[in-house]
Amino acid sequence: MKITAAEQTQARELAFLINLAGEGIPEYLWSALAEAGESPLDVGARRAAREEGGFSYHNARVCLDDSGELMGMVIAYRQPDPYDLDALSEYPDIVRPLVQLEAEAPGSWYINAIATDARFRGQGVATALMKDTEGSAREAGCRQMSLIVASQNRGARRLYEQLGYRGTHARPVVPYPGSPHGGDWVLMLKPL
Repeated sequence: MKITAAEQTQARELAFLINLAGEGIPEYLWSALAEAGESPLDVGARRAAREEGGFSYHNARVCLDDSGELMGMVIAYRQPDPYDLDALSEYPDIVRPLVQLEAEAPGSWYINAIATDARFRGQGVATALMKDTEGSAREAGCRQMSLIVASQNRGARRLYEQLGYRGTHARPVVPYPGSPHGGDWVLMLKPL
C-alpha cells in the first residue's frame, strides 16, 4: 500500500467514497444541486475536483495498491479557531448537528471523511490512512484530532476507539431519505 496526496483526476472516485463515508448525506445534498442531465455523483465529482472547499481533492489523501488502484481515501483539514456558527441557519437541517459538533473542536485536525472501497476492506486501509492523517496533523501543529461518527455505526466506532479516539459530544441524527442509521452523531477526539 502507498498513501499519497489525491490528484484532481481521482475526483469521481473521491466523490463515490465521500458519499460512502457520509452515509448518503452527500448524494442527498448533491441531488439538489444537479443540473439537467447530471447525476448526484457528477455533482460530487465536480465538487471534489474544485481547488477550494472542504471536499476538494487538495484535502484528500489516498491509499493505492501496488497497481495504482485507489483502495481508500481520507479528507482532513484544520478546523477554524474560533469556529463561527453565525451562519448555522443557512445549512440544511440534516447538516446542522454535524456543524454544531465540528464547532466543539476548534483548531483540531478534522477527519471529514474516511472510506475504504468495499473490495479492500479488512486489509488495514482505514488504519493506515488514520495514522497518516495524524502525521499530517502533527506537521500542521495541531494538538488534537477530531471526527464525527454515527452512534449506530459500531464497526467504525470500534476502530476509532482502538486508535485512541473518545466520544465527547453528541447530537441527534436528522433523518433523511436512505439514512442507514438513526441515533446520534458523536464527536470523537484524540489528543496528539
